[in-house]
Amino acid sequence: MSDSLPHLYCVGCNELFSDKTECCPRCGMPPGDSGDHILDSVLIPRDATAPSSTEMELDVILLDGQTVDIYECQHMLGRGGMGVVYLARNKKLHRQCALKVLSPRRVSNSIDYIQRFENEGRAAAALVHTNVVTTHAIGKSGSHHFLEMEFVSGRTLQQEIDETGPIGPLRSTQIAVGIADGLSVAHRLGIVHRDLKPDNVLVTPAGYPKIADFGLAKQIHSAPFGPANLAGTPHFMAPELFDGEEATPASDVFALGVCYYLMLTGRYPFEGESISCLMSSIQTGEYQSVRRRTPGIPLDVAECVCVMLASSPENRPRDGAAISQLLQAVLGSSRDLDTLAYEAFHDLPSITFESTEDAVEIQLQLPNSRHQTVFLQNSDHSAGDRLLNIYSICSEACPDFYENALRLNAVVLHGGLSIKDINQQPCFVMVDTFPRATVSAEEIRRSVIEVGSRADEIERLLTGSDVN
Repeated sequence: MSDSLPHLYCVGCNELFSDKTECCPRCGMPPGDSGDHILDSVLIPRDATAPSSTEMELDVILLDGQTVDIYECQHMLGRGGMGVVYLARNKKLHRQCALKVLSPRRVSNSIDYIQRFENEGRAAAALVHTNVVTTHAIGKSGSHHFLEMEFVSGRTLQQEIDETGPIGPLRSTQIAVGIADGLSVAHRLGIVHRDLKPDNVLVTPAGYPKIADFGLAKQIHSAPFGPANLAGTPHFMAPELFDGEEATPASDVFALGVCYYLMLTGRYPFEGESISCLMSSIQTGEYQSVRRRTPGIPLDVAECVCVMLASSPENRPRDGAAISQLLQAVLGSSRDLDTLAYEAFHDLPSITFESTEDAVEIQLQLPNSRHQTVFLQNSDHSAGDRLLNIYSICSEACPDFYENALRLNAVVLHGGLSIKDINQQPCFVMVDTFPRATVSAEEIRRSVIEVGSRADEIERLLTGSDVN
């Protein structure tokens, strides 16, 4: 069945739209930039042999109920330049799946496509991870090559961004962590995605991201723009790819950085009125900070985006595992101190807390009608190294107390006694620290109670009073 309606794929972001539209509705790129049009996800020069430079005729639209091999196609889920994806039923295993049927005409336009498709489809089948769409089978029926994949109900990350705009730093970071975890498994197996973008990330109803289309990156035949056979979608391509270098895990990290930026701002970091301008912007690293585009983005998040979008691959996290570690640190830091305190103490009526400018003050009620204040405060380190400091004041650090304080510190089992300037006054404080990114509510609860109790006991032994 043929769809004869004219369509155009944007040369920049690969959005499908009518050729009657003046510019791409998603990224604003004019159609047919620099003498080239994009057809079915492949950029083709005007003088190349092609059915049409602007029209797309999908020759694999199947009727509901039509069978391909052992699959009964129930209805179309979506279509793209490489073919059509159906909700299908595997008649042998009696399960639903997503069946991607490739366009025979698209296959005929690339001599090595089938070999790439089969080799990398098999490699993708080795990826079994919560954040990766599972590939179940690859095969051919008549002239149609197909891929059976796990069916993920929900929508793409791009659809969510299109519908809601920026999705906030916390959710953006949570999704980025999931994507990075999926990439880390692929990179460990030597697999590079090559075309990571929100269109290729499915979001489950529970909000978990799943990466799709590993190894199915588009090829851009674009001699006027640079080396031939570039793979990817220009808005998400790392600068070294335009210089003809091979795709690497670091180029996937760059693409994730673009996705992260897009989730945070609703805009692409690199823009241009033409493909040439877009490429120049990417290669020179010219973009506006996420904090400039969206005020209120935490500094840690902005710094992470900056590292991911570094022009040189040597300056980016080297692979999915490395960026996952950094993003998890940022995610841990994005939980504000109020949230941490609530998680730790909301079910303990004897403990109250309130926020100050740069800390949370926790009031402990102790035996014998004594009380003690404990502080939660972030250290000044960068996101990956940041600590949560938990401390409580024992007394002023008077020289008369030094000897006894040292003796007491030697028998403290939890935390440590040190000197800290409080309002420009040196004080003995009981201190405990935890990695900010991974500290749990249970650790905070246990430490606050222990630190507060120890500080109160030292205060009593040194001063005989109950002031702090």
